Amino acid sequence: MSDHHEAMLWTTGPDDRIECNLCGQACRIPSGQYGRCRVRLNVDGALVTTNYDSLVAMHVDPIEKKPLFHFLPGSRSLSIAAPGCNFQCDFCQNWRISQAPQTNSGPIGEAIDPGQIVSAAIGHDCASISYTYTEPTVFFELAYDTARLAHPAGLRNCFVSNGFMTPQAVEMIAPYLDAINVDLKSFRQRTYRTVMKASLAPVLECLKAVVHEGVWLEVTTLVVPGMNDSPQELGDIAEFIASELGVGVPWHVSRFHGDYNMQDKPATPLATLETACNLGAAAGLKYVYCGNVLNGHGQSTYCNSCGAMVIERVGFSVGGMHLQNGSCAKCGQQIDGIWAL
Repeated sequence: MSDHHEAMLWTTGPDDRIECNLCGQACRIPSGQYGRCRVRLNVDGALVTTNYDSLVAMHVDPIEKKPLFHFLPGSRSLSIAAPGCNFQCDFCQNWRISQAPQTNSGPIGEAIDPGQIVSAAIGHDCASISYTYTEPTVFFELAYDTARLAHPAGLRNCFVSNGFMTPQAVEMIAPYLDAINVDLKSFRQRTYRTVMKASLAPVLECLKAVVHEGVWLEVTTLVVPGMNDSPQELGDIAEFIASELGVGVPWHVSRFHGDYNMQDKPATPLATLETACNLGAAAGLKYVYCGNVLNGHGQSTYCNSCGAMVIERVGFSVGGMHLQNGSCAKCGQQIDGIWAL
């Protein structure tokens, strides 16, 4: 396992200080120091990444688990992760690997190269590779190299991200990135600063850049009691998606369950999720879904023209599809999404 791999998207400033252009943290890194992500290191005026050969997860998942509901439904995706994150969310459900570089010394994980990842995806009959669990932005080099190999092999690429990529990073990965689910965790700068140790504006900028580049986008908001669950804030998120990203962008409002440093908070009331769904519909969004709800309510896709069910979902499984060439089988209305390889 090599410790260092040349990083992308950086310039050298005065006194060998690195200016990292990968994410919204915009770190200025002195020689011998790490960026906020704890995986990008300035070595004598050159930026390296320390997690390229450190795969900490590789599993086969249904694409619905990402969640991506309008992208190759019913298909399988090889999900991979390297350690690290540029956020420090108090409610992180994958904190053991996302925050690992801050709590462990030396590299962790297994050295698996991009070619092996692509071969594994093909061997497991996957339609795509998902870069997920932690934050794909901080293992951008591994994701980029893998994604470039995946396309010629007939595989699609998906990010599950906090949306903190710079527009330059979005532009660089866009030719190889087919879909992304971005967590829009709040619509308040104060929440991003205090809970995520980040900021809101770069996320909104990233979301607009993703749409500009033509990458299929779905948005998730984990609704946390007392943090982002007011009707005003949920309505603001819905309005932003509709007006700035497009009414055809699916919005997943997910139920919170306590984890990491927020284990004392209760689960999100179902009534709050119902309010969020109603606010999404009122903003004009065509597709709003409820996540982390055991009864499956609000997970199927309906035609926004005639109301017919076009994709039935139970949990992460697709029970039935009523689409013809991406259109409602009943009335012919086009349903937004990517439905075939």
